[in-house]
Amino acid sequence: MAVLASNEAKTAGLFNRIARMLEIIENFPDEVSDEELEGVLAFLPKNVAPAIGAVLTGRARKAGLSFLKMIASSILGAKRASECGKKVLLIPFNCPPEILHAFDSAHPITSEVLSTLGVVALEGQGERYWDIAMGLGLPDHLCSANTIELGSVLGGNDFKPDAIVQTAPGGCDVNSKIHEFVANYHKIPQFILEKPVDDSPKGRELYLKYNRTLISRLEEFLDEELKEDKLRAVMEKANRCAELYHDLWDLHKESPCPVPNLFSLFTYGTRFTMWGTDEGVRTMEAMVETARKRLEERAYPAPKEVARMLWVYTSYYFDIANLFNWMEEKGYTHLGDGLDLFFPEPVDTSSLDSMIEGIVNAAWNMPMTRQVGGEVMSVSWSDDVIYAARELKADCAVYCGHHACKQTWSVVSILRNELMDRLGIPLLTLQGDSWIRRITPVGVIQKELDDFIKNVVASKKRRGRRKIADRRDK
Repeated sequence: MAVLASNEAKTAGLFNRIARMLEIIENFPDEVSDEELEGVLAFLPKNVAPAIGAVLTGRARKAGLSFLKMIASSILGAKRASECGKKVLLIPFNCPPEILHAFDSAHPITSEVLSTLGVVALEGQGERYWDIAMGLGLPDHLCSANTIELGSVLGGNDFKPDAIVQTAPGGCDVNSKIHEFVANYHKIPQFILEKPVDDSPKGRELYLKYNRTLISRLEEFLDEELKEDKLRAVMEKANRCAELYHDLWDLHKESPCPVPNLFSLFTYGTRFTMWGTDEGVRTMEAMVETARKRLEERAYPAPKEVARMLWVYTSYYFDIANLFNWMEEKGYTHLGDGLDLFFPEPVDTSSLDSMIEGIVNAAWNMPMTRQVGGEVMSVSWSDDVIYAARELKADCAVYCGHHACKQTWSVVSILRNELMDRLGIPLLTLQGDSWIRRITPVGVIQKELDDFIKNVVASKKRRGRRKIADRRDK
């Protein structure tokens, strides 16, 4: 299989390669023993096996397997969509997929999830597809999160969607432009939703109007009316996902944290793909169940919890074993990152209008839309991060400075000052590409995290303990 993967990687597109691998995951039993996992990993390429092994690590295997099966359902559902009379709609990370799950003739897939799957689980880690985009003359300040998957589409030997739903204008401009380029290049229909920069009731009213127009255009394209009963069935499951999100949020407050570091990635992976489906509910339930069990058993993979780290933007994904799991084994708790800050609210399911309004509110609160697309970015971002850091009892923060996100670089110093002034929390600024390993190797990232914890966070804690002791002496 490793030879097949190597040969196929030279010609096949990213989507098709991922689908081939997920067909194996789809047939996994609901429980996998260590011996069975070892046998499967032996057939995978050397740089792929550690990632799959990391997701299915013993301390989080049930949730990891549920997550992989959910992702398999999403991707393979897209592959088989035409056989079921469905059209595949490519969406960005900040488009609530539940609105599309409510159409019988639509199947959403998410650009950034596809790129991340390629980076995590394929030989070559998606870099060749980035190179295809660069070879066409596209600028290198594009975001690899979407350009890796779309570079594969541009290469011409990959699965193509029937349409693109673009909801990133105002929140992520580079996302918007690469999707627009691909739509024009391959003559794929595109439906655009803009977010007003006005956070007032007037801006919200305008956003609701834009969303209703988008729904009408989708109904026309799909030749299907959005049905109240079908939408209600989806939204009831979305409400259950939201309830479980808040259960996980509360479990993060415990120390040592019982929530495995990888669940940050699993949570927004679910939000971006299968929120409002049975598979999404099962994955969220599996995460909560795992975390509660670890809490009861006081299970933590390190001798003690050394640091509680909130990542204020994205994480790194090209080596999840040597980031998420490595951190946990060092006692560095990953409390989540900026993509987890979408704060879902229960949706009133009493009428079609109330459900549409609930989805529009969810769209407004999606990651980056809420912070980067806010009326004043530095205020929106800082307020959300400070709220999360206070609630989750973080003692430090990390900014993964992605090269494409110039807008966050422009205000991260404001965020650093706000964190220190309001909470006394230091912020580590890292540089690199979340999806491309050749920019900053994981070993460099590990060293910078280690140095930050040992030289800044630990010394700050010691100073805090000395001050408490001095006050007691007096």
